[in-house]
Amino acid sequence: MRILRDLKPAAFAVAPWTAALLTMAAGAMLLASGAMPSEPFRFVKLLEITPVFLIELSHFLDSVLGLALVLVAFGLRARLDAAWATTMLLLLVAASLSLLKGLNWEETVLLVLLAALLAPFRGAFPRTARLSRMEITPGWLVSALAAVAGAGLLGLWSFENADYGEMPWWRVMADADAARSVRAWAGAAIALLAFGFWRLIASAAKPPVVGEADPEFHRVREILASAEVAEPGSNLALLGDKRFLFSASGASFLMFGVRSRSWIALGGPVGRQDERSELVWRFRELADSHAARPGFYGLTAEDLPEIVELGFSIQKVGEYALVPLETFSVEGRKRGNLRRAWRKAGEDGCTFKVLRGDEVRDLLPALRAISDEWLSRHAGGEKSFSMGGFAEAYVAEFPVGVVFLHGQPVAFATLWTTARKSSFSMDLMRYGEAAPRNVMDYLFVELIEWGRSEGYDAFDFGMAPLAGLDDRPLAPIMSRVGRLLFERGEEIYNFQGVRKYKDKYDPLWQPRYVAAQHRWIIPLVLAGVGLLSSGGIANLAKRPKKEAPANPPEPALASDVSVPS
Repeated sequence: MRILRDLKPAAFAVAPWTAALLTMAAGAMLLASGAMPSEPFRFVKLLEITPVFLIELSHFLDSVLGLALVLVAFGLRARLDAAWATTMLLLLVAASLSLLKGLNWEETVLLVLLAALLAPFRGAFPRTARLSRMEITPGWLVSALAAVAGAGLLGLWSFENADYGEMPWWRVMADADAARSVRAWAGAAIALLAFGFWRLIASAAKPPVVGEADPEFHRVREILASAEVAEPGSNLALLGDKRFLFSASGASFLMFGVRSRSWIALGGPVGRQDERSELVWRFRELADSHAARPGFYGLTAEDLPEIVELGFSIQKVGEYALVPLETFSVEGRKRGNLRRAWRKAGEDGCTFKVLRGDEVRDLLPALRAISDEWLSRHAGGEKSFSMGGFAEAYVAEFPVGVVFLHGQPVAFATLWTTARKSSFSMDLMRYGEAAPRNVMDYLFVELIEWGRSEGYDAFDFGMAPLAGLDDRPLAPIMSRVGRLLFERGEEIYNFQGVRKYKDKYDPLWQPRYVAAQHRWIIPLVLAGVGLLSSGGIANLAKRPKKEAPANPPEPALASDVSVPS
């Protein structure tokens, strides 16, 4: 008995995969049986005691149940409790139908034995998600299609002398003289098509979005105000479009968005250092319990140890520019152009001021006018998720650096700050048509000086997408494709221009990463980020309402970057 107790954990650990393989084999057996002719002697005996319509119906339904077992096997592999219950029901019903379709008692015995084998392992399927949350994977599609196609080919081989090639499919389904195997296979194929279409439009259960009216929103604000671990982009938590997972102490959170079956965490955990590992594991377990695909976007090198522990695949997606404030200066020959642009703007009448609280709220109508003017010249419309948008409540959360020209606001940048003052950054960065062409250089220099006076260590210029990827023969394929886009994709996005523009501030370039359970899921995560940030495919295709002004705009920075997907 002690040996059995010792073996129980191992048995429960291998039960999901073993059950999935055996159930798929049982389903394939029923599909193959439905495609082959019945044993004549048994069939004649069955006709003596069973109506013909019941035999035909049993034969048809048994093949459909075979397909259902193939499909539900993937739910067993994912440890869904609903998959275990459904499998038990399907096995017992199919066992009865195997007798009714042709006295196939061998199939009945095997199906009942499999049900008896699975019965004690209810605890090996702890995920409480419904069967409709089962994830579709490439393996799922290939396996299910192979099973149905194999049954069809077996039926054609078994009845190669029958000719149904000239008959439309609905006549084959209805004609009493048609081979039962053809009807069973067609029924299974139609069932697979219907199920696959339904599953393609199904999505994982979504936790609620935490917005301004939610009490948890104040909790998020309090964590940001005292976070031991946070970066400027953590302030996107206040945008009002995120879902949150809080630590047991309530002192840390992980924010994420949901797009179809992808749950995408934006950055690493925010709050206490010692709660990071707990939060990333709980996020994976929460997504797993809903049969969703967990992913992480915008990770720094400091986030990777916890992500590696999850067993996730990691891919570099770009680099962000960090300017140390202690050593930055506009003096010297190297920064002559920057210094002249900054001085020229001041001589033309530009002034700079950082506003807070009521000062920001009083100026919101003017800032809204500048923002609307800026949006009219740029594609894609307002952003969200990984980039801020102009919502008055959101803008009023932060200090705002405003450039005035002869006393009138012409440009502004909302500022992301951090509790430990390790770095700060810009979020929204917009200017009107009245602004001088060098207004962005003027704004950046003034912001850097402001950050230095406030005691910040560095200025975060945001990410340069696809920068720093290697194109070596042994590099990952995604890195090589990304490098190709960086070098040749100027018609899609100004990748090299963004990197070059930020480079003139001599930043320290730091890598950014995306992570997912499998490498093939990473493109889905990137596509999800792009759609979440742009508000859907319609906004991705949105074009500017009018032509850009004569003064050429400055290269896009963090707040203007649409995530390439």
